[in-house]
Amino acid sequence: MLRLDFANKTTKGRNLLCLGAHCDDIEIGCGGTILKLIKEGRVKSVRWVVFTSNKERELEAKKSAKKFLQEVNEREINIKSFKDGFLPSQLAEVKQYFEEIKNESQPDLIFTHFRNDLHQDHRLISELTWNTFRNHLILEYEIPKYDGDLDKPNCFVHLNETLMEEKIDYLLEYFGTQFNKHWFDRETFLSLMRIRGLESANEQKYSEAFHVRKIVF
Repeated sequence: MLRLDFANKTTKGRNLLCLGAHCDDIEIGCGGTILKLIKEGRVKSVRWVVFTSNKERELEAKKSAKKFLQEVNEREINIKSFKDGFLPSQLAEVKQYFEEIKNESQPDLIFTHFRNDLHQDHRLISELTWNTFRNHLILEYEIPKYDGDLDKPNCFVHLNETLMEEKIDYLLEYFGTQFNKHWFDRETFLSLMRIRGLESANEQKYSEAFHVRKIVF
């Protein structure tokens, strides 16, 4: 299979913009991919934006982001305090913040939510990503949930067992407030990456998957 490299190793790396509606979304959806890109020296800078939080979850999110980005010198972590579950009702304020991000950032690659995600907060962040950024490579990540809205992704990033374990270990280490949710466990995160690894013929077993709607060769 012909592979498209995000950036060859002779470049100085790319600027990433990571967008998540909730404090653990980025890590669940694309944490392994971010770790891989960083370890391969393909990342110059990262802006990490979470839109909803409270004081307890904000602390978790900051610690987690710092851990995932510990090898990145140029990093900016923004944890906003919009109300969880009510982002569509705060559209004007959220859109205004997107405009601020656009004016302050020069991303090469954007990670955001899947456009057809059934969670209203996720879906709004995806819609505003496409509304705001018109000349960027956007990868939409997936979040497993009760709604059963996983689709057929068309882009895969191969992970080895070390990266898979690192991603899951960080999730379980930093997001203790989520342990009361029956789905927030090792088996959930492992099983989805294993299935995506099977679908993308990864002999190392594990992959993260994305939806890519526009790409220029």
